[in-house]
Amino acid sequence: MDIALLIVGFLFMLVGILGSFLPVLPGPPLSWVGLLLLHLTLAIPQDWWFLGITGAVALFVFILDYIIPVMGTKRFGGTKYGVIGTTLGLLVALFFPVFGPFGIIIWPFIGALVGELLNKADRKTATRAAFGSFLGFLTGTFMKFLVAIIFLGLFISKAWDHRTGFFPFLE
Repeated sequence: MDIALLIVGFLFMLVGILGSFLPVLPGPPLSWVGLLLLHLTLAIPQDWWFLGITGAVALFVFILDYIIPVMGTKRFGGTKYGVIGTTLGLLVALFFPVFGPFGIIIWPFIGALVGELLNKADRKTATRAAFGSFLGFLTGTFMKFLVAIIFLGLFISKAWDHRTGFFPFLE
C-alpha cells in the first residue's frame, strides 16, 4: 500500500506542476495532495506542522493566482476582457503550438491584446492593458510553478530520506 501511495503521490506532484501552466488545474493544491499522500504512508512519520504549513502556502498561492492578474490588469488600465483574452491565449498556446515553446508567452499576450481591443478603441491603451494582464499572468504562473517545484523537491527529499521504509531490501 505504501508503494501505491508513493506512486500516486508522485503523480499528483507531476499533475501539480502541469497545473501551474494549465488554468483548469490548481497546481500547488494538487502538489500538496501529493505531499499528503506521502505522509499517509507508514514509511514517513506524520508531520502535521509540515502539512499545515505547506497546505497554507498552497492555499495562499491558489488565492493569489486569482488576485495577481486582476491587479496587473487594473494597474495598467485594463479590464476583465484582457484577463479573459490572456486565458484564451494560453489555451490556444497549449492546443495549437504554432510558435513552439515561445507560444506559451506569445499567445497569452495576443489574447490579452485582442480582448482589450474588443473592449477599447485606443490601441495604445489596449497594448498597455494587455501587457499588464500578461505580466500578471506570468507572475502568477511563475509563482505556482515555483511552489510546485519546491513541493516536488520536498516530496523527493522526504521519500529519499525514508527509502528503506518503502524498500527494506535497500538497507
